[in-house]
Amino acid sequence: MRIAVTIPSLLRDCTGGRVKFELEALTLQEALNQLLLSYPLLRVHLWTETGQVRKHVLLYYNDTNIAWLDDLEIPLQAGDRLTVFQAVSGG
Repeated sequence: MRIAVTIPSLLRDCTGGRVKFELEALTLQEALNQLLLSYPLLRVHLWTETGQVRKHVLLYYNDTNIAWLDDLEIPLQAGDRLTVFQAVSGG
């Protein structure tokens, strides 16, 4: 199943300039794994060294924050989306 992925423009240098693209996967976990395989530069921006999603990053599967999900082995359906939000702060 193909899943639509959107990332913030701040991270487009990690994806060859792309902010919207598709990944092929059967489950949400597989889509997240494929995201890192296809775009390894995203790893440092999205995950900590221990594999946790960084505090300033939100990953949404459709309209649900994946932090609220008990299991990421969700079968993907046509029209599903994975959206990356990254908080920006500073002065």
